[in-house]
Amino acid sequence: MSLPLEHLSAGLCANLEYLFTDIDDTLTSGGLLPDHAYTSLWKLMRAGIKPVPVTGGPAGWCDLIARLWPVAGVIGESGAFYFVYDRRGKKMRRVFAQSEELRQENSEKKENLRRRILAEVPGAAAASDQIYRIADLAIDIRQDVPPLPPAEVEKIYKIVRASGAVCATSSIHVNCWFGDYDKISSMKDFLAREAGRPLEEMQEKILYIGDALNDEPAFREIRHCVGVANILPVLGAMKYPPRYICANKSAEGFTEAAEFILKARSGFTLPE
Repeated sequence: MSLPLEHLSAGLCANLEYLFTDIDDTLTSGGLLPDHAYTSLWKLMRAGIKPVPVTGGPAGWCDLIARLWPVAGVIGESGAFYFVYDRRGKKMRRVFAQSEELRQENSEKKENLRRRILAEVPGAAAASDQIYRIADLAIDIRQDVPPLPPAEVEKIYKIVRASGAVCATSSIHVNCWFGDYDKISSMKDFLAREAGRPLEEMQEKILYIGDALNDEPAFREIRHCVGVANILPVLGAMKYPPRYICANKSAEGFTEAAEFILKARSGFTLPE
């Protein structure tokens, strides 16, 4: 059972090194990034906590985010890669879950899958940002199209699984890809390479914040996870819900969590 955010321990807040966060409807509200959420990223970074957005969003987004946002890196396309921008050296480092050869091999299968879904599921559309994606196929189910009925979304799942692909549902898309990676596998890779320690050794130094069904792998694997309040309607469908829940939805929930962490961090005294 998920607990209110106030149960998050001050000790964790004091020791926190990385804060992983979903973007759509976690950092954003109504499709926009509010000033208070962006300011919260800056506050976290200045307090010594490294934000790392984790998104189903495209490589084009991730390049911009890694360059321009106050973040330590960004994980994109549901774990297909992560980008880290070295501001001193002015160089982008891109780490992919699959080789270039395998990504090219999967590209044709991805296009065939797109054609089949759009032909068989009326009302579905390829996401408008599909042209900026490298590894995955994003099917729009309520971003720039009228919300698809649950039965039509289920039809997409069946087509994807029949093709041998994997899918995960965000608040706006069904993300589809060929491969055995996901958000959590990329977070593990990020920690191993960038922090130099495996997830198991980082459990008391990391936090994850999300809002949707596709965040469940992170909720399962990461000990300290927070859901913003708009996750409540899908909690019943989760075997592994977040450990804590914010009182507020979307970006307001993210800011609530950030402010709670920063306040607890500033007021915490290490035991003698």
